[in-house]
Amino acid sequence: MKLQCDVEVVNRMLPTFGMRSRGKGTRAVLSIGRHLDKTSQRSNIYMMICTAKDRAGSKYKLKDNIEKFFTWFVEEGKATVRLKEPAVDICLSKADANSLKNFLSAARLADRGSDTSSLPLSTLTPVRARDVEQPKKKLTIVSKKDYPLTSNFPYSLEQLQVSYCKLSRVDMRMLSLKALRKLDLSNNHIKKLPATIGDLSCLSELILHNNHLEAFSEALCLSTLQRTLQLLDLSQNRLQSLPAQFCQLRELVNLKLDDNELVCLPFHIGRLAKLRFLSAAHNQLAVLPSDFRKLSLENLDLFGNPFIQPNPLDHTMQLTFPLPLQEMASRAVSNLRIPYGPHLIPAHLCQDLELAKTCDCGRVCISFYIKTAVSMNLHQVSHTVVLVDDMGGTDAPVQQHFCSLSCYSEFLDNSLQRGIR
Repeated sequence: MKLQCDVEVVNRMLPTFGMRSRGKGTRAVLSIGRHLDKTSQRSNIYMMICTAKDRAGSKYKLKDNIEKFFTWFVEEGKATVRLKEPAVDICLSKADANSLKNFLSAARLADRGSDTSSLPLSTLTPVRARDVEQPKKKLTIVSKKDYPLTSNFPYSLEQLQVSYCKLSRVDMRMLSLKALRKLDLSNNHIKKLPATIGDLSCLSELILHNNHLEAFSEALCLSTLQRTLQLLDLSQNRLQSLPAQFCQLRELVNLKLDDNELVCLPFHIGRLAKLRFLSAAHNQLAVLPSDFRKLSLENLDLFGNPFIQPNPLDHTMQLTFPLPLQEMASRAVSNLRIPYGPHLIPAHLCQDLELAKTCDCGRVCISFYIKTAVSMNLHQVSHTVVLVDDMGGTDAPVQQHFCSLSCYSEFLDNSLQRGIR
């Protein structure tokens, strides 16, 4: 039975002499095995602790020698074993929770003197230097010849970059790295992202620059990435659209969408309240969604998009008289903020309500409205704006919706008055 973790052996007599422990563990390998005591010439079960400074290891007898186990934080990979002789506490941390539980169970059985034939004992021998090295937190691979084919990635990695390796898919071994905070798979040939990337519960940076991605799945938008992802780089791919659920990634601070084939931005992009850096240069954007007005950015780059020249008189009429009952009911649910969900109304109606448009008057419209585009100076939503075109402009067209003819007429009157002035 072996366990790799951080260990600190604390002498309980230190406070008596006015001394304190370091409070910091050292990487070690712990083993439980049989050892011949030269003094008594008896074979007993011992725990051996090997570190980089003491690869030969220090041995501690286990039978009838454990005073107490402290396992309140065992699910976090932490525990303490208190020995009677010598009077030390063996503090364990940064261990795999399941391996730690198994190790403590074996130690408990050894302490009780249970039938040792059932114990998974190890040979108490010195360890190799690489077994007690500090866990590796960062790994960069920028060549196909350096890519590990027969060995696993270090479990302790927090940052992993694999670039220029011609990967056509995400290696599933990467998705078992539960401590991963930054994953950089730029400059590969990846076409599709597995939904299990969303299981990386610590991931805050995902860099997929210069791949062959054609979609960003709804499943990723609804995964634990909602709570962790702060930087997402999807630049230089083949994306034509992003799902409506994309705006569930509400921790995003930096979003890079340059050099794709996007014809629109997510409808509810204004819900990304923490977004500060947005670049979507060199796409196929003709107009920005109305929700774009809600953003509060530090830097915005929309250069190289074929934006239309907005004309308030150029509109799309998607309005009937009288309004269908479903439209009236849906508007009422939104305007009155009545709770709804798939347990109350059909799922397709929930989807319609999620895409409700806000009129100039403050009320909403669902599927029936008048739509036009108006010009907006991008400095209204961003402190720094990269010029939209070669002419030095910082204006861009933004969609505007109207719930009725009267609202649209009032808007035209106000636009005409502003034009006269």
